[in-house]
Amino acid sequence: MQVQTLQGGFADPAIEAANAFRALMEAMARPGRVYEVTGATAPAPMSQAMAVTLLTLCDTDTPIYLAGALETPEVQAWIAFHTGAPTVGPSHAMFAFGQWDALQPLSQFPRGTAKYPDRSATLVVEIPALEQTGATLTGPGIETSTSLSLPETDAFRVNAALFPCGVDFIFTCGHRLAALPRTTEVT
Repeated sequence: MQVQTLQGGFADPAIEAANAFRALMEAMARPGRVYEVTGATAPAPMSQAMAVTLLTLCDTDTPIYLAGALETPEVQAWIAFHTGAPTVGPSHAMFAFGQWDALQPLSQFPRGTAKYPDRSATLVVEIPALEQTGATLTGPGIETSTSLSLPETDAFRVNAALFPCGVDFIFTCGHRLAALPRTTEVT
């Protein structure tokens, strides 16, 4: 376990973290568009895109929640070594990582308040396929409409209705990711 904990981070942290950050910001600015990221490898079952997201956005001041199969000693040790991010319960998490079913119900995560809508969680969700087919997305950052393979649609409609509060999503699959901010309409 010790060797696996020390491996899997960015080989060239400044360059790889900057590239990953740009991809994540582009994904948030252009909901539904799929981006490829590389550079980090966490212990199974965490995907490469999820590991890259975690290394890029989390540090010692970022409380995270690991759901379901990700809550292993190997994954926790890898995160502790590479980011120092503290693990917390869902109601205190800034970022939550897991598969869709393990992250339910969405109401357990911070959604922000009318005064501080930015105090909400971002859910990083591993899904089995990430394609630009399926649910129709409209809203800011989308010229007319686009599509994205989502696990369901009702939860996103409920989340969008909470605007300016609500949670944001980053979907991962292997080395690919796409984002779904709370402003996106899903049908």
